Formats: sequence, structure tokens, C-alpha cells
Amino acid sequence: MDIKEYFARISYQGSYDKPDLATLTDIFQHHIQAVPFENLSIHCGESIELDLEATYNKIVRKKRGGWCMENNNLLSWVLKTLGYDVTLLGSKVYVPEYDAYADEIDHLLLKVVLDGKSYIVDGGFGMVYQIWQPLELISGIDQPQTPGVFRLLEESGVWYLEKVKRKQWVPNQTVSTSHNVEKEVCRRVYLFTLQPRDIEEFRDRNAHLQTAPDSLFVTKSMCSLQTPDGVRVLVGWKLTEIKYNYKDNMDLVEIRILADEEMEKTLKEKFSVTLDKKFVPINTSRLSLF
Repeated sequence: MDIKEYFARISYQGSYDKPDLATLTDIFQHHIQAVPFENLSIHCGESIELDLEATYNKIVRKKRGGWCMENNNLLSWVLKTLGYDVTLLGSKVYVPEYDAYADEIDHLLLKVVLDGKSYIVDGGFGMVYQIWQPLELISGIDQPQTPGVFRLLEESGVWYLEKVKRKQWVPNQTVSTSHNVEKEVCRRVYLFTLQPRDIEEFRDRNAHLQTAPDSLFVTKSMCSLQTPDGVRVLVGWKLTEIKYNYKDNMDLVEIRILADEEMEKTLKEKFSVTLDKKFVPINTSRLSLF
């Protein structure tokens, strides 16, 4: 595993000899703007492995993306290589349609300790709830970022991540399907504890999420990539491009429904993803990603 090869993958050309917050933030932002959050493997006949060498080969050498257990496991290796104090954590993602958190840990994130302060680093959530900077692990303080205001809350040893939502301007309202959550002012994202985890603890969940008939990742094909001023998201055949804070504290949301013959070109041009196998888009779940 070659750190310079990873830096070439994310187009990072800055210094990395000093493990400080500025360097961490810079590397992190390059990662989320280069490596998509995606589950396309499930929908083109591939399995998602947690072996670090397989993840490295997929993301760095094949220039693919991955989901949380791939992105954050790779980021953990990168940061440890650079001398950062990194701990794997597990979280339960909030599902607004059920108004409940997942029954089991289904998301991997990182805690990084720097100069006596702890930060949450999560490069594997994607969509509009992807943080753009490390979040200081402090309860009840608004932490504004380009995507919106994030907030961590702690109750009896359990931490909750929330995001305050901006209003959205959707010029083409006819193809918007997010009416059920449009009135949300604040979205819960996930809950977690500070119990250290090992990647082996995620193997069963990794297998379940890519095979269970009711898994969100089985019922939706998705690919999202952060951009310098927003995010691109492809769910099924629907391409959504969001520009954050376009005007008057409002996000611009542009939506287009793609034809099957546009898929390959769109993945390459919008997400820099080229697949080895035939991709079959799907979106049969009513669960909202926005």
C-alpha cells in the first residue's frame, strides 16, 4: 500500500509530514471530492469485501468508490500511516420514515485525537449528510460547514449527530419525490458510542446489507460525490445535483431522470466511475436519502 499512490488518487499535493488538524481536513476534503459513496458493486454482480487490500485495489487502483466500511477503513489506514491517533467506531443510522435508529450497528466512522481534542471523521456517509470537515467531539455546539450546520449531542454516553437543513429551491418540482421530508428543519443522522471497534465486527453487517431483500442498498442503486460547492447523487435513474447556499441560505436542487443508455456516460463524466460489469439501476424503496 503506497501512500503516494493514494494521494495521486485523490489529487492531494499538499504536505503531510505534520499530523495536524489543517492537514487532516485538507486530505479529508480531497477524499470526499474524489472517492464516491456508492453501492454499485451490488448492482453489477460484485461482492463488497472488507479486506483492506481489496478495498485499496478497488478505490485507489480501479478508481471506484465504496460505502462506509470501505471508505472509512481506507481512511483509517491512511491516517494511521501518517501518524494520527485513530479509533474505529460503530453507529446506528436514523431512518426518518420509521422515526427510529437501526436495530444494529450499520455504519463505520472514525474518531481522531489531536492535541488532546477528539474529532469525528466520516468519509463514508455520502449524499447531503456528508460532513466536509472533522467535527469536534463536543456536545451541543453548532458546527457550521458548507453543506449546513452539524451538531453533536451527548446523552448518557450516547452521541447523536444532527444536521440543520436549509430550504431547497427545486426548479423542476415535477420529478421531486422528497415531499415527505420537506418540512424537516433538522435531520437526525445517526447515533454512536465511543466504544472502540474492530473491522471484524462489521463483517456480518457488511454481508447482510448487500444481500438482505429489505436492505436499502439492495433496493436502491446509489452513487454520490461531493463537489467544490455541493453534491451529485445518482439514485436509480434519478440524477440530483445540489449547489449549497445558492442564494439566501437556500440550496439549488436540479433533478433529471436518465435513460438506461445515459448511465455509463453519466457515471464516467459526473463521478469518474467506470464499471467492469453490466450495471442494473434500481430504486424500489420509498426510504428517502434526502
